[in-house]
Amino acid sequence: MNGFTVWFTGLPSSGKSTLAKVLRDEIEKKNRHVEILDGDEVRLRLSKGLGFSKKDRDENIRRISYVAKIITRCGSVALTCAISPYKSIRQEAREEIQDFIEVFVDCELEQCIKRDLKGLYKKALSGEIKNFTGISDPYEKPDNPEITVNTSSETIEQSLKKIVSGLTKLGYL
Repeated sequence: MNGFTVWFTGLPSSGKSTLAKVLRDEIEKKNRHVEILDGDEVRLRLSKGLGFSKKDRDENIRRISYVAKIITRCGSVALTCAISPYKSIRQEAREEIQDFIEVFVDCELEQCIKRDLKGLYKKALSGEIKNFTGISDPYEKPDNPEITVNTSSETIEQSLKKIVSGLTKLGYL
């Protein structure tokens, strides 16, 4: 069976990691090996030392993309959940990985702020954190993602159902 990468992208606290975890559980029921590449974890281990300039953010995504490509090439499923705010670097990841399904986790900014358990939006809004995606740094929404979910208006279960349905229609599940 061929591997593939599901690339979750969206604002901080939009639900990328939550959806990746429930999708992992769903895919594992089909006896597939799944690895989650969570943006926060990757920054601690693989991208330690990188900042949040555009150059550093792009390098972080390149590193995630490379690992996802290896997982995919080995026949497993990579679920990435990193903000990946810039279209050009997501396109670069798509070209490198090839079996790439972009899932846009759309969520209203106000909802993301309410969900923020780490208090990062509060710090960004007060100017404590610079270059924060959605506040002082742009988030470029995907033009043509394979799958879009709206976590402002959908339950986790509804979003998961849309993702699984999309992956099935695309021939990955």
